[in-house]
Amino acid sequence: MPQAPNPYDFLPPVPSFSLRSNDIADGETLAKPQLSGIFGAGGEDVSPHLAWADFPAETKSFAITCFDPDAPTASGFWHWAVANIPVSVTEIATGGEPPEGSVTLKGDGGVAQYLGAAPPSGHGQHRYFFVVHAVDVEKLDVDESATPAFLGFNLFMHSLGRATIMAVYEA
Repeated sequence: MPQAPNPYDFLPPVPSFSLRSNDIADGETLAKPQLSGIFGAGGEDVSPHLAWADFPAETKSFAITCFDPDAPTASGFWHWAVANIPVSVTEIATGGEPPEGSVTLKGDGGVAQYLGAAPPSGHGQHRYFFVVHAVDVEKLDVDESATPAFLGFNLFMHSLGRATIMAVYEA
């Protein structure tokens, strides 16, 4: 199967900043905890540790997303979306709850949590873009009824910077 383009190549460029993880690495295969248990991939649906730094000074909040552009849909697949993370928070623990005041949206799997990787068997390698977005407002106008695509629309207008780790998995 041909790969979909990098979805972030189609957004206006913004500065990058530092993003690291104890659980995932750029270009590396996701480990069992970050695979889906809900969708039968033998994993645990455990969100990865993420820590970020050197974001734009004007940042007032953050959002975290995980997106698979290679899913067999016309719109990819959102695995995780958290908005309105306070600017004072610069790290999320492995499997950690999002901080007070933030909002976790239901992804394309219908759950408001991190949903691990579960590409169809034989579909080829999928890419999982874990992105921390630096946002220019304290609160985006999204609540738990919003979709990750709507969050993305808001991030289009409010992103000051973006940090990415792109991990992979193939069933």
